[in-house]
Amino acid sequence: MQATISVSGRGLIAHPAEMRKAVGIRPQDSLIAETTSEGILLRPAVTLPVEIYNAARVEEFDTAEVELAAVLATRSGK
Repeated sequence: MQATISVSGRGLIAHPAEMRKAVGIRPQDSLIAETTSEGILLRPAVTLPVEIYNAARVEEFDTAEVELAAVLATRSGK
């Protein structure tokens, strides 16, 4: 698929909806732009949510680990 697109005064480009659908780009998706010998390559960027652990969240993990250890101990016959 090929399309002619233009760059706005602010440097923004808009890809045709058909092209976005063909490659699975959705609104608010992040892309990586890379220069190559043939031009600019756009690839999906993998983003992962980050959680900052506070003391209460760490306590939840500690409690869950104790509970898991108890379940595993009963299964192994200890």
